[in-house]
Amino acid sequence: MLIVQKQIALQKGVKIMDKNILKNLGPLASMAGIWEGSHGDDVAPSDDRGIAKNKYRERMTLEPIGPVTNHEQVLYGLKYFTTAWRIGEQSPYHEDMGYWLWDVQTSQVIKCFVIPRGISIVAGGTVKLDAKSFTISANEGSGTYGLCHNIFLEKEFKITGFDLTINILGPNSFGYDQDTKIKINGKLDIFHHRDKNTLNRI
Repeated sequence: MLIVQKQIALQKGVKIMDKNILKNLGPLASMAGIWEGSHGDDVAPSDDRGIAKNKYRERMTLEPIGPVTNHEQVLYGLKYFTTAWRIGEQSPYHEDMGYWLWDVQTSQVIKCFVIPRGISIVAGGTVKLDAKSFTISANEGSGTYGLCHNIFLEKEFKITGFDLTINILGPNSFGYDQDTKIKINGKLDIFHHRDKNTLNRI
């Protein structure tokens, strides 16, 4: 019955929070909820492999989950889904979905997610329990916090690194700054694909 109530509530935009889960989310606790931001900045490779700069708005849902166990490892987290639209456009240009996880025993924040362009990333880092600002990363070739993409991207837009910084601005606002490092075929320098936005609770 509770599962059905949560599904109905999320469809209506109502935020149901399990207090037993929230108290185990560590630095992720204040990110639980439904968020929107309309002042995003996106710096990405253009079609001609130059630089494209876009403004965007997005909606992000982060639903508490847990406990999730890997034998003796116990994780709590947030199941999330993000949709972004360029300002002035009705069709979304970006989506990603996955999980934010907190491992209190090792003080690790982990984000594992997929993007429907043939990309999957597991990023992580050591974070203090009460941190209001933290950074997680993934790197090419890592067997733990690493990344994977399809054959086309491997050849033309190879992702070599990923850094994401979260800044908790208060109980109803947080910001992020994301840097995806890309080796573009034919270019010597690494391209820094940057996404930044501030989200407010709705």
